[in-house]
Amino acid sequence: MPTQSAPIVSLQAPKDVSLSEIEAELSKIWQSYGVAATRATTFSLVVYEPEETQQLLAALRFYSGPIDGIPGPRTEVALREAQKAYGLSVTGKATAETLARLRAEFAKRLGNSANGGDNSINNMSYASDTKSPAVADAIASRNPCRIIALCPVAGEDEGVTAQVSAYCPIQKQSSTTLVCCEYVTLRGTVAALERVGGIIPALLIGGLPKFLWWKATPDPNHSLFKRLAVVCNSVILDSSDFTETEADLLKLQELLEMGTPIADLNWRRLSAWQELTAEVFDPPQRRAALSEVDRVTIDYEKGNPAQALMFLGWLASRLQWHPVSYQQEDGDYNIKRIHFVTAEQRPVEAELARVPTADSGEIPGDLVALRLTSTNESADCCTVLCSETGGCMRMEAGGGAQSCRFEQVTSLSDQNAEVLLSQQLQRWGPEPLYEESLAVTAQVMRLSPPAA
Repeated sequence: MPTQSAPIVSLQAPKDVSLSEIEAELSKIWQSYGVAATRATTFSLVVYEPEETQQLLAALRFYSGPIDGIPGPRTEVALREAQKAYGLSVTGKATAETLARLRAEFAKRLGNSANGGDNSINNMSYASDTKSPAVADAIASRNPCRIIALCPVAGEDEGVTAQVSAYCPIQKQSSTTLVCCEYVTLRGTVAALERVGGIIPALLIGGLPKFLWWKATPDPNHSLFKRLAVVCNSVILDSSDFTETEADLLKLQELLEMGTPIADLNWRRLSAWQELTAEVFDPPQRRAALSEVDRVTIDYEKGNPAQALMFLGWLASRLQWHPVSYQQEDGDYNIKRIHFVTAEQRPVEAELARVPTADSGEIPGDLVALRLTSTNESADCCTVLCSETGGCMRMEAGGGAQSCRFEQVTSLSDQNAEVLLSQQLQRWGPEPLYEESLAVTAQVMRLSPPAA
């Protein structure tokens, strides 16, 4: 179900300004409204938005509202409208087919504009849109904040353009004061954004928490990333979006070793699996059985293996297993086999399998099921956890199911990155459990990188 929130009021639709005028223009907005509107007083959020979905939708008049890099319900509605208009499969998602068509339509209109036709493509104007609220509005309704969107664009380096805007959700319980979020959008080539990177820390509100949502592959050597990571209290990423998952997870570990405060939204999606695993072995009579576990099988939806790798890292870190070998088998299940030894030098074998599914979920690589068992036939430790949607068919077919405990995992009610982001913005600082788990995951991947 789409996130619901109040209609919004636009104090200032996106307005083109020079880089030196950003603060002055924002101040004018608040001076105009006085006590009737509350400006950013909780945190600053920098969003590095490397893909152009919102920009294309706005230019083609399907999307109206702030270009904030947060793909909330309004963006989904705009995508659906565009897909209907162009005769595409209506998914509400930025599929490769949809993006290709949007780019083609944008190029077509851009050509018409150059020939004296439709000039609206260059104006990128916006109107108030109350059909479906953006998640940024939901964030602003609780926390009046400043969102700075960095939008790299392709093409020739023509410097950086800037826009400022302000939007306020209408709150029934407080009709006299609007609680607002202010936006700064900077567009330019990667080189241009890096060139003006020095002004971005100055746009962060002093004395308040500062977050960086980096929606691209994390790169410790990326100059703009390094500059922003140093001044932010938390760097937020989502490993479900990684294209080279194992290499990118190793980059996360490198950043943690450098002291960068990392928060991975995909790690949050594992909480229900971790909690139920711990709960199953919490009764006193089962705690001893946990030490007998020496076989682990994890199934995940085809796609990104980040969740499976991180869950295994978490389990191994809790049980003090040390990884000793890592192999991968090609085939339908793309099986990864990882061998560990316990503190008592007992061997442990883990199998991660990419399960082909007819309908993939919203998150690439979601866990489907896992089984913990033992080669000790007298050990009472066999446990199978299954997702509500995935079932346990492969686990049941694996043998020994009769003596296993079966539990169903109730996943987070909403796993979308933008919803998890709004929760993540309430916390910052080191996350020891995540860091310990990822450290073990990195040890596994450094043993013998699988072939592509």
